[in-house]
Amino acid sequence: MQPDILANVQPVSHDESTNCFLDALRAKIGEHNFQHWFVSRSQVSLSGSTFNVSVGSAFLSTWMHRKFSSDVLATAREIVPGCTVDWAIDEHLEATSDTDNSSEASPASVSVVEASTKQRKAARSASVTSAKAAGQREGRRFSKLDGFIQGACNELAVTAARQVASHPGERFSPLYIHGGVGVGKTHLAEAIYCEVRKQNPEMQAVFMTAESFGNQFTHALRNQSLPSFRARFRNVDVLIIDDIGFLNGKPGMQEEFLHTFEQLSSHGKQVVVTADCHPRLMSKMSGELTTRFLCGLVSRLEAPDLQTRRQIVRLKLQPFAGQVSEDAMDFVARRFAHSVRELEGALNTLLTWFAMTKKKVSVQTARQALSELERDCIRVVRLPDIEAAICNLFGIDSSDLKSDKRTRSVSQPRMLAMFLARRHTQAAYKEIGDFFGGRNHSTVVAAEKKVDTWLRAEKELTFAGRNWHLSDVMESIEQQLLAG
Repeated sequence: MQPDILANVQPVSHDESTNCFLDALRAKIGEHNFQHWFVSRSQVSLSGSTFNVSVGSAFLSTWMHRKFSSDVLATAREIVPGCTVDWAIDEHLEATSDTDNSSEASPASVSVVEASTKQRKAARSASVTSAKAAGQREGRRFSKLDGFIQGACNELAVTAARQVASHPGERFSPLYIHGGVGVGKTHLAEAIYCEVRKQNPEMQAVFMTAESFGNQFTHALRNQSLPSFRARFRNVDVLIIDDIGFLNGKPGMQEEFLHTFEQLSSHGKQVVVTADCHPRLMSKMSGELTTRFLCGLVSRLEAPDLQTRRQIVRLKLQPFAGQVSEDAMDFVARRFAHSVRELEGALNTLLTWFAMTKKKVSVQTARQALSELERDCIRVVRLPDIEAAICNLFGIDSSDLKSDKRTRSVSQPRMLAMFLARRHTQAAYKEIGDFFGGRNHSTVVAAEKKVDTWLRAEKELTFAGRNWHLSDVMESIEQQLLAG
């Protein structure tokens, strides 16, 4: 599986500059190193003001970056002042390097310097075709920090992201970003990666999902290649892991990530992770990892407020200026409030309608075009749904929730269930009381008032051996309910 690392840039042929770069690099590192590492194992191209150095494996990338990065960057800037160097992985090179090394052809026949533009494009085309045949994308498009709308809902996280990107490892390591679905966690993580590469091109940064980290760890374990796997991740300057919650409940992967984290932290490197919830709400995450997440900066991304949503809508519609009325944009910003993805889906619907009719989108049109989308998104929460969510989070049986037990471990979850039932269903007090063990309506009223008091007082609940902020617990439960 190809790692989700390093920025994806479509190469543009600049043969003369590339050849000058390779000639200068040959003189700087010596003929032997050049022939052994850059002729036989790599491919170099110039894209804009970036020299792309592609090698066949993650281990080889790490090794060559450590040994030659300073020489490569210095040489590149002699040819193109102010340029950057991007180290990338191209598994096609790994497949062809053995053939190239075993052939008896002269160095000129395999030299990167003399390789024609058509040959390089053909090799890349074959690699892309193979990847597409396997159902994989050629590369990943990374979001930029300039495209992230800052508002009161995310101001702390964006400020921290800018500081981390400018000075990796100096202040907030780890930076732990959490929030609900579609609020911009992955966007911000990708933006940090891009800014690090832009502002600190000499640093090696890796961005990947926790799933990819786990898959590569499993692959290395099966193939007895853990040393190369560890060298790949424990020698980077910045490690960004998206959706760390994937490791929840996977002790082997957690232990490996913990050791990786310790190695990077002890050497002053930067770690950034994202998750759907606060570290303490990951009940199956090891205590060692949880405390390490808490020792950096834990920053929450809230769902975008109205003003932020309006800015997002205007940014998304910039290429279609004048085709959607101000009233229609305001309607979308007001009606789709849960996540940025909802906003994008609504705007895509309006733009498709515009492409079909060639008429400016008015607020009346927006209401009509989006009515079915809103109808299809309705999620009806039932009392059994609330019961299941409470029992799952608190680890109690349904029979206990409906029993006469008054121990705190049962009574508090029961009161939360009643509160949520009043908030998310149309059930009457008596119906809720009957469902949760045949209680009268005054018990439900008292539970609702009690939980409301707890929320305003920012009360902490104690269960599973830890203290939890009630607001975080409620958010976790409500995400489950609304996601279905």
